[in-house]
Parts: sequence; structure tokens; C-alpha cells
Amino acid sequence: MSSSALTPRRVRRLVPRPTLAAAATLAVGVAFIPLAYLGVRVGEAGWDRITDELFTARTAALAVRSMALAAVVTVACTVLGVAAAFLVTRTDVPARRLFGVLAALPLAVPSYVAAFAWVSTARGFEGFWAAALVLTLVSYPYVYLPVAAALTGVDPAQEEVSRSLGRGPWRTAGAVTLRQVRPAVGAGALLVALYVLSDFGAVSIVRVDVFTRAIFTAINLGFDRTGALVLATVLVALTAFLLLAEQLTRRRGARYARLGGGAPRPSARLRLGPLRWPAAIGLTGVIAAALGVPAAALLRWSVEGVSRPGSLAELALAARNSLGVALLGTGLTMMLALPVGLLSARVPGPLAVGLDRLAYLSHALPGLVIGLSLVFFGINVAYPLYQTVWLLALAYAALFLPLAVAAVGAAVAQAPPGLEEVARSLGRGRAHVLRTVTVPLAAPGIGAGAALVFLTCMKELPATLLLRPTGLDTLATGLWTHTSVAAYAAAAPYAALLVLIAAVPTWWLSARTGVLTRGGG
Repeated sequence: MSSSALTPRRVRRLVPRPTLAAAATLAVGVAFIPLAYLGVRVGEAGWDRITDELFTARTAALAVRSMALAAVVTVACTVLGVAAAFLVTRTDVPARRLFGVLAALPLAVPSYVAAFAWVSTARGFEGFWAAALVLTLVSYPYVYLPVAAALTGVDPAQEEVSRSLGRGPWRTAGAVTLRQVRPAVGAGALLVALYVLSDFGAVSIVRVDVFTRAIFTAINLGFDRTGALVLATVLVALTAFLLLAEQLTRRRGARYARLGGGAPRPSARLRLGPLRWPAAIGLTGVIAAALGVPAAALLRWSVEGVSRPGSLAELALAARNSLGVALLGTGLTMMLALPVGLLSARVPGPLAVGLDRLAYLSHALPGLVIGLSLVFFGINVAYPLYQTVWLLALAYAALFLPLAVAAVGAAVAQAPPGLEEVARSLGRGRAHVLRTVTVPLAAPGIGAGAALVFLTCMKELPATLLLRPTGLDTLATGLWTHTSVAAYAAAAPYAALLVLIAAVPTWWLSARTGVLTRGGG
């Protein structure tokens, strides 16, 4: 019996809905802690204080600049990501497999590392367009990776039908192929927009005033925590708008899902002809800007940086701390994401959609606001967690839960529920089926989500600065400490090692798209 023959009612019986819903609600409650803190603190300020902060020319300017930056970067990342994914998966561009990996590696470069590299290389590199360039170069893999994976797995039957009706290869690519991967494009674009809205490192280094920089300044220099939190509520409102738009796009794109069973067949590659080498040169230019400039800057400064007395020992300790807290944060995040992803894949409905959207709301908040909320939570609610790595891991879970939920949900949805039903018919308990059937079938996708969460935990800066236990330095905090006083030589080894470690899960994520194995060539 095929999995498509299962009715929703039969699928729901495989997992007890009340138990799963309760576990998923509890998990999303972790991500909701910052939002609850924000609501309480802003509510205490009173309506007059809120309106005085919101309805000002400065707030309007911050909103326009933040939205403009998010829009510019999202459009640029969508164009670059879709073009790169299409070239490496569907064309005969030279060195296709090499480009397939290199195009994903900018994801390993934290935005503040890229900004630090550009600022230390190009005199006068600052302002809106500088921020847009840096954020585009480090963010386009959020679009590239899901689109490349979708293009390698899409059913070529619809393309063959289009070609049989007289459409040429390029018209088919635009009218059929790209429409089939539209949900992947929308999901990647959403991640880019949320990343730009929440970014603090790059915009601070290149000195462009957006909400995150204004919030940081209000808290650390102006001692105006209430005003900062009021501004953070605007980010929540913008995020809610983006989530609604993405949800509508996802629904419209549902009709293009692959139908039928069987292993997917590789699609025929388009021959670029005279455009082959210009396409390769274009990919090389993007990768050189995204990876070459940071690599050259880091290499130039690293030798002098590691020559300082004691620097190698400090670097090794920071690396060990980074790995420890990132692994702890990844484990906690994936554990919380499992029931939410299961609910989304096995019990779809308003509750699953609502919990998924709630998890995303905190993803756009600056790490500084997440950190403040958890400091308050630790002192007033869970004091034993205060000044421990567990509170920092909780911050990572609040920030990156959506990344894990998306990976778990997609992986479980691809696991045939019919196998779970067979195991249940043999007398196995639900927990046993989950442990021995569902999770092993979904393990590759869950592993990809864990790799992405680990990567983002390694790069996270503001929450780490605020919540790390006293005396615990990571690669990210060590880098920030030195760059804040323009000590680029001392900062470079921290940045170089951070990028090298982050490159490992990034390479694995790029390999999982299938560009290294499918279709030959």
C-alpha cells in the first residue's frame, strides 16, 4: 500500500495528538519567552510612552531603512541564489560540482566577519549599500541551498510534457521548472529577510542605522531599555507580516509538488553554448567577493595575530568553548524541534501552522533582546540557570528553533507513514515506532537541520555576549572584543578559525543538495 493511500485520520492515529500537541506547545513556549518578556515590559511602559517612541520621525526613518535593507538584500539573494542553483544543477557550466560546493560556503562566514574583512580592506567602506553588499554575499546561500535541493529532486515529467508541447528548454525552465521550486524560493527568501532584520554585527561595523543598531545603542549607551524594547515590537510586527506573505506563497505553490511514487529521475541538462564561460565567470566573481575578500583579509592579518604571546592558547580555549556551547545549543534545539516537526508533518492543521508561525516570531528579534529576556527569565524564574551555559543554550533554542523545525518537518513528511502503521500493527508502541522507524527514516534530514543549527550557533554574537558565563570566551566574542578596538591582527585568527570550523557543516549541507552526485558531469 502506498503512503498516499493513507487518509489523514489513519495518519493521526500513529501519533497521539494530545500528547504531541502538548509537547510541541511546550517546545514553542521556549521561543515564546522573549515575546512574553517583550509584551510585559512594553505593557508596563504605558500607552503614552509607547506612542511617544513609535510615532517619531526617527522611528519612521529606522523602519524605512530596515525594510529597504531587507528588501534589497532579499531580492539580491533570491536572484543570486536561484541563478547559482539553476546553473550548478541544470546546466553544463564548467566545474559544476566545484561551484556547487563553493557557492554554499559563504554561509560559513558570519556577517560581522565579512564586514570586518571589507572594512579592514577598503577605506571608507560603510553605509547602507555597504551593509547590503555584505549581507547579500553571506546570505544568498539561504536561497541557494533549498533551491538546489529542490531542483535536483523535482519530477522531470512536467518538464518533458512542456517540451513535447513545443516549448523550448529556456521557456520550459521559466514556466515549469522554476514554478515547481517556488516554495523553496519563498522559504529561502523568508530566512534571508528575517536574518537581515535581526542582524547586528554587520550593520554595526559598517555604521548603518537600522532597528538592531538603534536597539543596541539605546540599551548600552542611552540606558533606555524601554525605548529599545518598544522598537523591538516593530520588528515583531514586520516579522508577522513576512510570515503571512510566505504562508500565502507556500499555499499557492502547493500544486507544484511532486506526484506519484518511485525514485526521481535526473533531468536533462541545458547546454549554455556561448554563455558557458560567461556563466562560470559570473559564479567566480560572486564567490570571489563572498569568500576571496574575507580570506585575503584574514590571511593578511592572521600571521601577526597568532604571533602574540599566549594567543595560541587563548585561541584553542575559545575554540573549545565555541564547540561546547554550540553542540549543547544544537542538541537542545533539535530536541525541542522534534515534536513541533512531527506535529506539522503528521497532524497538519491550524494548531500545527500556528505553532510553526509562533516559533518564527522570535527568530527576527535581535540577539540582544533575546539575551535581555533570558537574563530576566534567569533571575526571576529560573535562577539556577543564570550565569550557566544552559541559559545560553536556551537562547540558541529560542533563536534557531524555526531552522530545526523546518528540517524536522520536511524530513518526517518524506518518511512513508505506511511503515509506521505496519510497525503499529505488529504490536509496537508509539514511542518504540517513533524511535525505531520514524526517526531513522528522517535521520538524514534531521541531521541537515542539526548541521544548520550548529552553524548558526557558532556564529551567534549578541546573545552570546550577554549570556555567556563570566570568564567564558568563544571565537565570536573574542573576535568582537578585538574588532571593537580595531585590533584586526589580534581578531583575525579568531575569525579564520571560526570560518574554518563553520565550513564543515556548510560543506555537508551543500553535499546534501545532490549537486555532487546527481546527473553526472
